[in-house]
Amino acid sequence: MSWWGKLFGGTFGFMLGGPLGALLGAALGHGLDNKVGHIRGRQRVQTAFFTATFSVMGHLAKADGRVSESEIQMARTLMDQMQLNPTLKKMAIKLFNEGKAEDFPLDDVLDQLRRECMRRHDLMRVFLEIQLQASYADGSLEQAEKRILLHICERLGFSRAEFDQIEAMLRGGGRGGRSGGMLLDDAYKILDVSKNATDAEVKKAYRKLTSQHHPDKLVAKGLPEEMMKIAADKTHEIRTAYELIKKERGM
Repeated sequence: MSWWGKLFGGTFGFMLGGPLGALLGAALGHGLDNKVGHIRGRQRVQTAFFTATFSVMGHLAKADGRVSESEIQMARTLMDQMQLNPTLKKMAIKLFNEGKAEDFPLDDVLDQLRRECMRRHDLMRVFLEIQLQASYADGSLEQAEKRILLHICERLGFSRAEFDQIEAMLRGGGRGGRSGGMLLDDAYKILDVSKNATDAEVKKAYRKLTSQHHPDKLVAKGLPEEMMKIAADKTHEIRTAYELIKKERGM
C-alpha cells in the first residue's frame, strides 16, 4: 500500500508528530493524538515530504502579502503533474492554505523535514527545486520570496552557490527544455561548470547531477511516487544542457 493509502485506508493509525504532524492533522480534519501506531521508514519520509512541500509552497505564495492567481495555478499544475487523486488533491490544497497562515512555523517545519529526510541532500534539493519553480509561477521572483527561499536554503544546509545553480536550471528549462530554446550560458550553469572546464569535468558533472535526480533512486530515499514525473523532468533538463554543450564542443 502507498504512503497515502496508510492515511486514508484505515489499515493502521499513524503518528508523524511535530509541526508536520500538526499540519497534516489539520488537513485531514482530525488530531493525530487519537491515532495509534507509527508510520515508519520510507513511507514516513514520503508523508513528511508531501506535507512540507505544499504547506511551504503556500507560505511562499503569501510572501508578498497576497496570493496571485498564477501562484494558485502553479500549485494546481503541480498537483496535475503528480496525477493526484481527488482525495490527495484536496489534502494538498488544505496544506497549501495552512501554509498561508500568519503563524506558519517555517523554521520548525524545515528542521523536521531535514530530520525526516535524514539529511539526504539530493532529496532536500528536489524539495528546494519545487519551491523555486512555484515561486517563479508568475514569471519573476519577488524579493520577499527570494529572502524566504534563501532562508530555506540556509536552514536545509544549502549554499548560495547551490541556490544560484538551481535557479539557473529553472531558467534554462523554462526557455524551452530543448537545445533549441536553452541558452548555452544556462547549460553551463545547469551543470554547474565553467566554460573553461575540461570535457572530462563536464561529463563528471553531468553524471553526478543525473544520479542525484534519478527518479527511482529518489523514490527509494523517500520521494513520493507521485513526484517521480517532476524528477524525470529535471533529469531531462540536465540531459538537454549536456547535449547542448556536447554539440557546441564537438564532444
